[in-house]
Amino acid sequence: MNKKIMYTGTLFIVSAPSGAGKSSLINAYLKQNSQQQANVSISHTTRQPRPGENHGEHYYFVDHHEFESLIEQDAFVEYAKVFENYYGTSKAAIDGKLKQGINIFLDIDWQGARQVREKMPNAKSIFILPPSLTELEKRLIKREQDSAETIAKRMQKAKSEMSHYSEYDYLIINDDFNCALDALNIIIKAENLRTDKQFLLHQDVIDNLIE
Repeated sequence: MNKKIMYTGTLFIVSAPSGAGKSSLINAYLKQNSQQQANVSISHTTRQPRPGENHGEHYYFVDHHEFESLIEQDAFVEYAKVFENYYGTSKAAIDGKLKQGINIFLDIDWQGARQVREKMPNAKSIFILPPSLTELEKRLIKREQDSAETIAKRMQKAKSEMSHYSEYDYLIINDDFNCALDALNIIIKAENLRTDKQFLLHQDVIDNLIE
């Protein structure tokens, strides 16, 4: 009998302009599928924790010296400096979870997605689009988190971000939230049902069937 190989998880890169519903969809998927092995990747950052944020739960909070040391060690699959602070995704943290058979969601922009695809070509990528610019602006206003000036900047940035949708494996237009969530479920289920993964999960059954 063949030695059973460890089932590995899939890294799902998820990108979208601010307000398109990316985080809400990921959180809804995780809540709906709490029995499955799936997590959101936790990033490293040099910014200070905000009220209610905990180290190792929301981010790994490190100082600039430690972050730059990790860069020199090529420890990140992607990283960026936003204003004065670094943000990055640890390759070791992702690899550890994937080797346990856990699917990982990586919530990053298109630039970070390019970096990840170079280092982890087996990752699958999903882009979330709003149904229209008008609807996107309505959602940003409804959140009541930003000033009118900030919303205008987010809208301008969104147009540039959305032009990169074709670089992704899958595209979801988040018009109706439940339909978009169904689409996300279908994508993940399809990836889990790939022949190579099913073979690893059911190798004994398959070996018995074709012997």
